[in-house]
Amino acid sequence: MPLVYLIRHGQASFGADDYDVLSATGHLQGKHVGAELRRRGVVPDQVWSGTLRRQRETALAAGFDAPLQEDSRWNEFDHLGLVREIGEPVTPRDFQLALDKALRGWIGSDGWRKFSEEVTTALTDLLASLEGTAVVFTSGGVIAAVCAKLWGLDGEGFVAVNRVAVNGGMTKLVHGRSGTSLVSYNDHAHFEGEHRELLTYR
Repeated sequence: MPLVYLIRHGQASFGADDYDVLSATGHLQGKHVGAELRRRGVVPDQVWSGTLRRQRETALAAGFDAPLQEDSRWNEFDHLGLVREIGEPVTPRDFQLALDKALRGWIGSDGWRKFSEEVTTALTDLLASLEGTAVVFTSGGVIAAVCAKLWGLDGEGFVAVNRVAVNGGMTKLVHGRSGTSLVSYNDHAHFEGEHRELLTYR
C-alpha cells in the first residue's frame, strides 16, 4: 500500500534579505527528520522536493539514499508577496496575523485555484507512480492544501491548518482501494523532550 510522508521544510531565514536560505536550526531539523524516519523504519523508494532552496536543502540534510527529484508543483505560494500587499509586519506574530488576513482574501482567486490544482495533480501523479513509500519535502501551505482537499475543509479550515504547521513536521498519507487517507498531520513528536530546542513554527 503506497505511503507518502509530506515534510514541511526546516526553519528558513525569517526577516533576512533571502528568506529561502535555511537557518542553522533548519539544517538540524532536516537532519533530525531523516534520522527519525529511519528510526521508524521508513526507507523511501522516492524522495521529492519542490524547487525552492529551503525545501531542497531540507531534503539533502535528511540524507536519504534515494535520488532527490524536484517538482515545482510542490512549491509554496508566494506568502511573502501576499503579506506585502497589506503591510510590513515586524514580529513573527504580526506576520502570522497578516498572513491569515491575506490568505482569507486570496482564497477563491485565480491564483488560489491554480495553486490548489497544481498541488492536487502533483499528489495524484506521485501516487500513480508509487508502489512503496515516498517522502516529499515541501511547505506548510502545500500540506495544508492537501489536508483541506482530503478533509473537505473550507477556506477558513485551510487557514487554521496552515497556521499551526511546524518546521520539519510530518504528515502521513495512505493510498488504497478506497482512495487516499490522511492518517496523521503535522506530527512533531521528534521535536519533544531532549530535542525541544528544534521546535519552531517560522
